[in-house]
Amino acid sequence: MVEFSKANIKDFAEDGDDEEEPGEEVESAPPLKVGQEREIGSKGLRKKLLKRGVNWESPQFGDEVTFHYVGTLCEDGSIFASTRTTNEPVTFKLGHDNIVKGLDHGIVTMRKGEIASFMLHPELAYGVSGTTGVPSNSIVQFEVELLSWITVVDICKDGGIIKKILETGEQIGPPGELDEVCVSYKAMLVDGTIVAETPEEGMEFYVEDGHFCPALTKALKTMKRGERANLIVQPKFRYTAMLEDGTVFERKGFDDEQPLQFITDEEQVVAGLDRAVSTMKKNECALITISPEYGVGSTEVKMDLSSVQPSSTILYEVEMLDFIREKAPWELSTPERIEAAVRRKEEGNQLFKIGKYQRAAKKYEKAVDYVSQDVPYTDDDEKIVKPLMLSCWSNGAACCLKLNNFREAIDLCSKILNAESCNVKALYRRAQAYMGVAELLLAELDIKKALEVDPQNREVWLMQKNLKQLQAQNNKQDAKLYRAMFSSKSEDACIAEKRLKTAKDDKDTSMLDESTAAMILETKKYSC
Repeated sequence: MVEFSKANIKDFAEDGDDEEEPGEEVESAPPLKVGQEREIGSKGLRKKLLKRGVNWESPQFGDEVTFHYVGTLCEDGSIFASTRTTNEPVTFKLGHDNIVKGLDHGIVTMRKGEIASFMLHPELAYGVSGTTGVPSNSIVQFEVELLSWITVVDICKDGGIIKKILETGEQIGPPGELDEVCVSYKAMLVDGTIVAETPEEGMEFYVEDGHFCPALTKALKTMKRGERANLIVQPKFRYTAMLEDGTVFERKGFDDEQPLQFITDEEQVVAGLDRAVSTMKKNECALITISPEYGVGSTEVKMDLSSVQPSSTILYEVEMLDFIREKAPWELSTPERIEAAVRRKEEGNQLFKIGKYQRAAKKYEKAVDYVSQDVPYTDDDEKIVKPLMLSCWSNGAACCLKLNNFREAIDLCSKILNAESCNVKALYRRAQAYMGVAELLLAELDIKKALEVDPQNREVWLMQKNLKQLQAQNNKQDAKLYRAMFSSKSEDACIAEKRLKTAKDDKDTSMLDESTAAMILETKKYSC
């Protein structure tokens, strides 16, 4: 087999707007006809078409290509390498330094089934060092037949989830967050051991609800109906979970098992683990103790190896293998921050619609974080940013009301009213929150102001009616409380008066202690 060079592919392209990009044809140049020859780029790569391919698609850098080749020296035509002798084609990943860089750039111009001849100058081939059968500074020629290729997609752009498209689907898709999908899959370890498999008819679930393997959900968002793909998921995170007595109830990422991957702040793991891993660094190991309120709570949960009893303190022995850090707002340009904020808001809206208010509130908070940095905005940007922030605060307040987090709702609505003092929706929601914490006078003030701005608002009128009923109930409770308090004082006064009378009758005022005398003086206005 031919020994391929390790030259840097980036060296192939030169700066300049006029140069043709690898894999592209000059717009004015017609497609090659059989027997025609053309130079690709300006580095001395020449292509001659020997047989037309089918369809119009070509592989891209990162794809896995399978092809036959015959390498010859241009000087004397001698063959120095060939797959034809064994009739075993080779498979390489384009753009990963496993193939001669000139040939790399030639293959991306080919179509399936095409046969072409490429002539490469030394700087695109084996250079000064040469290789077996190729002298130094030799011009070489490769005859290549492109048999097939697999489109490879790096879904997370970090090598964590690699999708290899085995069969393209229809022009329908990809699915959205709220779509229900039917998928058929087989999950295997690197040694071929099957760890999960769907029934023959497949399995249905909503994309938003996720799956036991988060990578599958991410991949589905890039797929079309009927598409077949092979997913390679790299390990990210592993842990051992146990009770205080040492009973292990869950292990992930050990003994060839795929480590756990999850997105923080998405409620995919218990709250304590979610918060703790957010503070960890790559390759860090930690023992995390989680109290019941941040663990499984007051319910029994059946895990892989054991059940966790209600109100149990749990321990996680965690090793952070890797993580993908989301870019901070200050690392983004203004358009990127606005785009990210709009996306988070839309995600929050979808979560709110399906009743996941806690997660929705976090999305709205995150959206505000993206655009609330102290950076100067243009007038056009300000027209987008201000309504966006107000909308996120308002929607966040709605989430807080659903969760009975009235104080937070009051704070969010107050932020809106600091910017727009006559915002009826903010006045309405803040009044609702004030009623939730029994601050009825403040609720009444917000309702009156809302009706001044929008006298015909039916919802505000209904709230005012409810407020009056609450005030009436509170007045009754207060009156009952005061009556009980005054009645108690009156009884005490009667007892003290009788003791005083008895003392006078006995001519012995020494019977009176200081507290009794004080009671008499203070309760003269009360009668028995």
